[in-house]
Amino acid sequence: MNQTWTILTDPNPELRKRSRDVDVAIIHTPEFQKFADDFAAFMVSSDGVGLAAPQIGRMERIIAVQEREKVVIYLNPEIVKSSSTMQTGEEGCLSVPGKFGMVERHKRIRVRAVDRHGREVEFDASGFPAVVFQHEIDHLNGVLFTDKVKEYTRGESNVKV
Repeated sequence: MNQTWTILTDPNPELRKRSRDVDVAIIHTPEFQKFADDFAAFMVSSDGVGLAAPQIGRMERIIAVQEREKVVIYLNPEIVKSSSTMQTGEEGCLSVPGKFGMVERHKRIRVRAVDRHGREVEFDASGFPAVVFQHEIDHLNGVLFTDKVKEYTRGESNVKV
């Protein structure tokens, strides 16, 4: 990884913009594959379990997600189905350093996306992985976890919002 990216932090206005769809024709270019490798490595070096391209100033619908022992890159991800059952858990964000809060999310979701090899994929996620996908897809829509916090647990004097 030879990128010198930094994570944009709130209140940077770029974090509030909706990202544009990725033209999947770029997937097979060496430039995109290098970006995907560097993006995955940057997420790991930043101690993240997920990262959205807008967090580094690239306003495209690209996310990196830690899945078991590897980082997977998804383009144009969307949630196509979600359970009515909800779960509440503590979240934090690399773009909102020092703040953590309780957020309610769908317990199960179905995600449709394109992988870094150009294949359309559709899969189910539940529990913590479902939270990560919802959090990262929110970033692509200009939404931060702080918009959904029910109660701050650390960093905001434990106030309810």
